[in-house]
Amino acid sequence: MSAFDSLSSLDVQRIWDSVHGRVIHGERITLGVIELDADSVVPEHSHEPEQLGICLAGSLLFRVGDETRELRPGDTWSIPSNVPHDVRVGPDGAVVLDVFAPTRDDWREAPRVDARTPRWP
Repeated sequence: MSAFDSLSSLDVQRIWDSVHGRVIHGERITLGVIELDADSVVPEHSHEPEQLGICLAGSLLFRVGDETRELRPGDTWSIPSNVPHDVRVGPDGAVVLDVFAPTRDDWREAPRVDARTPRWP
């Protein structure tokens, strides 16, 4: 197994309705390039792993705890363990990079969908 890969060669996984990701799992960290369809919603949820992220393309209305921000490319977020958060995606959709520690083991079993060209880069 190589230490290197291409984003386009990674399986596409369904994370939520209208939310798909290409995910890499390390021993203690998970990295996901996540594609969110236009006007989609990631419902409120929380999880044990901390989450850091950056918006790569598009726009999001992102709520973490009691704070809400509109995010555009280059904007970041930090979500502590078990803090509720949700996302409303803008009219052009979005692509984000999410990093979780420890790993998102629930994503290891996320359903695979048909291959497609990445929306980013």
